[in-house]
Formats: sequence, C-alpha cells, structure tokens
Amino acid sequence: MLVLQGGGSLGAFACGVFKALYEGGVKFELVGGTSIGAVNAAVICGSDDPAKDLEDFWMEVAESNYRLFPEVSFPYYDYDRRAFGTKGMPAGPLNAIMFGVPKMFVPRWQVPGDLQLKDWWMMLAGSWTHFYSHEPIARMLEKYVDFGKLGKAGGTRLIITAVDVMTAKSLKFDSARMEIKPKHVLASCAYSSYGFPWVQVEPGVYAWDGGLLSNTPLKELVEASPRNNKNVYIVENYPRKIDRLPADWGEVLDRTRDIIFSDKTVYDLRSWKHMSRQVDLIEKLYAVFERNGRDVDPAVADRIRREYEELVGRHGAEILAVYRIARRRMDSPYLLKNADFTARAVRGLIAQGEQRAMERLKGGADDMEPGELLKLLDGS
Repeated sequence: MLVLQGGGSLGAFACGVFKALYEGGVKFELVGGTSIGAVNAAVICGSDDPAKDLEDFWMEVAESNYRLFPEVSFPYYDYDRRAFGTKGMPAGPLNAIMFGVPKMFVPRWQVPGDLQLKDWWMMLAGSWTHFYSHEPIARMLEKYVDFGKLGKAGGTRLIITAVDVMTAKSLKFDSARMEIKPKHVLASCAYSSYGFPWVQVEPGVYAWDGGLLSNTPLKELVEASPRNNKNVYIVENYPRKIDRLPADWGEVLDRTRDIIFSDKTVYDLRSWKHMSRQVDLIEKLYAVFERNGRDVDPAVADRIRREYEELVGRHGAEILAVYRIARRRMDSPYLLKNADFTARAVRGLIAQGEQRAMERLKGGADDMEPGELLKLLDGS
C-alpha cells in the first residue's frame, strides 16, 4: 500500500520515491493520495509504464514554468553568527503565483472567455471564490492517465480523497467501486486557500482538496482494504521532525505549515493494532460458532455470518510494517517552497526522493528508534 501526501510542487519528491521503489521491485496493490498526491496516484495506477510516465509528467510541468521574475534576495540577521547576511528566495514561486504554471494551473484572467467586466468589479469587492483555473491539470491527466484502465481486474486500485464543501464530510473516490474521472482528481487538489475552485463531482456535491481534512489519507486506504497483511509506504512531503528551531519569522511560518500538513497517523496505528486483536478474537469465536452452533436460530446464524464477513473479510486489514519516507528539510526553508515548479527544483526533489527511498529500503521499516514501532503497535 502506498500513501501519497499533498504538497504542491513538493509532490515531485514522491515521484522520485516511487521511481526508486518501482525499479527496486516493490509492487503495490493499492495506491492512494490527496491533492498532488492524488495526481501522482492517478498517473501511477493509470499507466502501463508508471515510473517513466510520472517523471515525464513532472518534467513537462516544470519545463512549462515561467521565468519572468529573477531570484529575490533580502537582508537578515544571523543570531548564531551575530552578523548580517542575505537570504535568497527562488523566483519560481513568485512566477507561479503571478502567472501560473501553464501545464498545472493558470490565473483566471488568462482563460479566454472566463471573465467579464462585472467579474473584475466582483474581485475588487472581494466576491471572487477562486483566482486560478486548474483545467491544465485535467489536460495533463488525460495525456498521462488511462482512465479506462482504472478499476479493471488485476490493476492497481486507486483511492483519492476530497472534502464536501457544504457538509465538511470526507469524500472518497475508489476505483474498485466507481468510475474515476479527471474531475475527481481535480476535486482532490482544489485547495481553497490557494485560490482553486471547488469541483462539482455529482449533482449537489461540491468538493475541495482532501488535505483540508487529512493530508495523509492512510485511514481511508486501510478501511477500504480487504483482510490481508500489508506493508505500508507513506511518502511525507512535510517532515515531522527537524534538527533545529526556526531561526526567523519566515521559518516559523514555514514550520507551522509543516506541522499542519505533516503525517498524524501514529495514533491510528495504535488503534488498528487493538482492532487487529479484536478481529483475531472474533475469528476464534467464529470458529467455535461454526463447529458448535448447530442449535442457533438459522436467522441469527445468517446474521452472524454476514456481520463476520463485513467486519473481517472486508475491513480487517492488518498492518505488518510501516515505511515512512520523508523529504529532508531545506537548509533555508521558506513559506512558498510548495509553489516552486522550476525544472531545477523538480529535478532536485525527484533525485532526493530516489535517494531517500533507497535509504529506507536498506534501513528497514519506519524511521523510529529501534523497537519503538514494535512498542507502539503492541500498545505500550
């Protein structure tokens, strides 16, 4: 099982991770994600050559990036050295915010026929509900994803998440239960605070980015899985652990965003371990029932069998091991790092993803201290 976080341009890191795992012979029966993780997951599940197509997708996006603004430098005081210095912020995010990324998203005013004079007055009055169009992503998806392949027997199952704008309820799009279309992927990456529009996925249902509820949709994948042992790979675009405190206000804001979008599934793992114990007990009791339940009322026996199949057969997945593969923290982190779609940034993230994945495969499951995961899963 592969779980992919959201994170804008940081999703290129997951491309590198998947490339290394794929070339290392790791195969997945289930891939899921939210936001840019949903885009990555759709390419992975809907391609005959997923590692190549995913990298080609990211490089095509990166090479379409505008280069109109130069890199910006600004002075700051380094308290460790007790001296003034300068920090540079890549120009990629500023170009993306102002002009969009042609193969990913564009400002509304670049879409022919999208705006009329009255719409500009609405913007001045603060009445716009979105600033960007992400239709370019839809065109890219149609190029790199065979949507007819999704849901076919023997293929990799795809699960992506979003949130209902009107009810705040989680939405789950599962290729094993429905036909997934580009609009479902667009819904999963329609992050409202970044100016993207909600997407109508069915009559009366309007969806925003699933990262608004959970940026690591592990729970949705586990709950949908049949009962068999699983190794879980979680790609973390936002690191949970850092090696030093933030040095300035920009780093404070950056770290705050890391924490908001970081993986928070540790307590879910503990709960699933306890649930696994309960399922094991139910299986033992069910075996006794089948051997000695001849005198049970047939209607009651039928209900027991149906409940058993629902609980154990469909929702009894047990997690054997967790491999967390986390992006390294930047030496000079900045708030707009997830909007840097330049070719240099994307290549660097892909390379880092490959390296981190190979390190994890050599190092074994999880990045906790030795024995910590075992204690966690045992409920200690």
